[in-house]
Amino acid sequence: MPIKRNKRFHAEVATSSLSDIMFFLLLFFLIISTLANPNVIKMTLPKSKTNEKTNKQFISLSVTEDKKFYIDKQPVAFEELEATLMSKISNSKDQTVIVRIPFNLQVQDLVDVLQIGVKNNLKFVIATSPKN
Repeated sequence: MPIKRNKRFHAEVATSSLSDIMFFLLLFFLIISTLANPNVIKMTLPKSKTNEKTNKQFISLSVTEDKKFYIDKQPVAFEELEATLMSKISNSKDQTVIVRIPFNLQVQDLVDVLQIGVKNNLKFVIATSPKN
């Protein structure tokens, strides 16, 4: 009587090297994420498409080339800008401030306006025109 031996082939996947690869990827992403600049002003930047929309509750902040400030088409001095914005936002906390500033103004003018939003934890969006 012949003895039957069970010599079937069993498929195996070697996973010992996968854990090493995942460990190195984790280290790589942790090191890269610490190199990001923490001194950047955080804000939402819209894409420059014609169909880009914001939520229905927004406040328009416009700056002209001669550095005159307007909130919803009402002229405001720069010294009163923060107080006026906070009084408008106090009605609803889910409002976004849309900043319209000419492209040829200095970056410092834009940063001065955005620092008001960072200081008061407001949502600022820079309005752009579509690329043609």
